[in-house]
Amino acid sequence: MRFVESVEIAADADRVWAVQTDVERWPEWTPSVTSARRLEPGPLTLGATARLAQPRLRPAVWRVTEFDPPRLFVWESDSPGVRSRGEHRLVPLAGGRVRAELVMAQTGPLAGLVGLLAGRTIRRYLRQEADGLRRRCERA
Repeated sequence: MRFVESVEIAADADRVWAVQTDVERWPEWTPSVTSARRLEPGPLTLGATARLAQPRLRPAVWRVTEFDPPRLFVWESDSPGVRSRGEHRLVPLAGGRVRAELVMAQTGPLAGLVGLLAGRTIRRYLRQEADGLRRRCERA
């Protein structure tokens, strides 16, 4: 299963990257995350981990598996029967704007069932994250 959302943001890539990679502050700007805690000190980097709690979903530990600042970070989380992959991509646009592309991809023997049962929630959370990221980055 694969879910995709994108949003154009009137801010430069460095600003959006800084907000997006400050994972512990996500609960301040998106209702899709109720708590986020990094599991090691320092900036987000390849191999970094964080524990996220989201409404109606089980808490999960996410590990950064791809990292290309300020363009992309990907993290993955495993649960029984499903591997979830969250992609956070920034595409520069004209006029100092960026498009943030958010992807949630799930694989594994239970991915179809999870998509069927939680697909609406996943889509809503991606939209909330995209909208919250835009608002946070565009405010003065």
